[in-house]
Amino acid sequence: MKYPKVPLRELCESIDYGYTASATEEPVGPRFLRITDIVQSHLNWSKVPFCFIQERYKAKHKLRAGDIVIARTGATTGWAKYVQDPPDAVFASYLVRIRLAKSVDARFIGQVIESQIYKDFIKQNIGGSAQPNANAKVLTSFPAPVPPKKIQSQISGILSCYDDLIENNTRRIKILEQMAQTIYREWFVNFRFPSYERTGFLDSPKGKFPVGWEAARLGDHLESLEAGKRPKGGIRDEVDGVPSIGAENIRGIGRHDFASEKYVSKEYFVNMNKGVVRDRDVAIYKDGAYIGKSSYFRDGFPYAKCCVNEHVFLLRSSGRRLKQNFLYLWLQQPETVQTIRSTNANAAQPGINQSCVYGLEIVLPDADIADQFDKLVEPILASIINLAKINRNLRNTRDLLLPKLISGELDVSELDIQTPETNG
Repeated sequence: MKYPKVPLRELCESIDYGYTASATEEPVGPRFLRITDIVQSHLNWSKVPFCFIQERYKAKHKLRAGDIVIARTGATTGWAKYVQDPPDAVFASYLVRIRLAKSVDARFIGQVIESQIYKDFIKQNIGGSAQPNANAKVLTSFPAPVPPKKIQSQISGILSCYDDLIENNTRRIKILEQMAQTIYREWFVNFRFPSYERTGFLDSPKGKFPVGWEAARLGDHLESLEAGKRPKGGIRDEVDGVPSIGAENIRGIGRHDFASEKYVSKEYFVNMNKGVVRDRDVAIYKDGAYIGKSSYFRDGFPYAKCCVNEHVFLLRSSGRRLKQNFLYLWLQQPETVQTIRSTNANAAQPGINQSCVYGLEIVLPDADIADQFDKLVEPILASIINLAKINRNLRNTRDLLLPKLISGELDVSELDIQTPETNG
């Protein structure tokens, strides 16, 4: 069974460009949805900034459940997000908002537009410019499949099961990371570690710390610190090569955007003498606007075999007082990130070099406390990675199912799937 296709614009009740304003963290008006917010796997409204907008413009740009917003410029042109249960919010000028007619299931169309199928279509239709962009006409020229509305809802129900599982696991990952961070701060910031009541404290220029602990330079406890590299002319889009992780994917443990990955050839990878990721490597984003961000590559996630480019440092600890679990959690502390960024606050091009990293000051526990902490947080961090792997498999399965479902190759008409009305 094949379903008919019509241009996306024919399914729209309205098509609108976003509002031009400056984003602010001050709650001066509604939330201000931007491209940055919709390209995340999960739209976290608490992280979306605000903007000031006059009431006469607000009605036109106000978001409601069932809207779909699409990026129209930059490297993420064609990335989209189906909006559900929005707070008081408007959308920015680099987005196009489509509001669908009642004749179609908005969530179904949203799932299609969020897919790689739509991204590939837009990429093919905007040419190869260095700074891609597309107008509303291009973005709504996509030939959207239109099965009967009941079938649309059934397909949406199947795909939503995967989305709900992914969302649930994402919440669990967040809780687990908060647990690990809370334990770290209790032990090593507040100094409420086991037997702390019976431990003496020493005065130092950097403040008090427990007897038997060490105020050290990070470099004294690193086995290696190395950056990656990339071929002359840049990294190629060859999906049969080896993944080369850049700054955009230094996002914290268990977080990885596989859709944005770049690759180096297998021949190039074999000849790399630095920047090849080993199990349990900790990575730091070393230059650009967000220096100091870190990630933790372990247990085969995000890949069993990969490398980093020249914008990323890989750190490997000595494993004695400083272990990889501790190192990652220490780098995640706001105080550590701020210290790293302040090492060159006046630089025209923000960045840190090896000397900066080696010179970072760190207070390390004695060997016994280090071992106890490592054993306590290890199952928490391992669980995060396990959930991240499950989410990747769920996404892969969903993405394999989607084209078969929307093409009619898989017939769902006889399935008993109850779904709510999704048009706002």
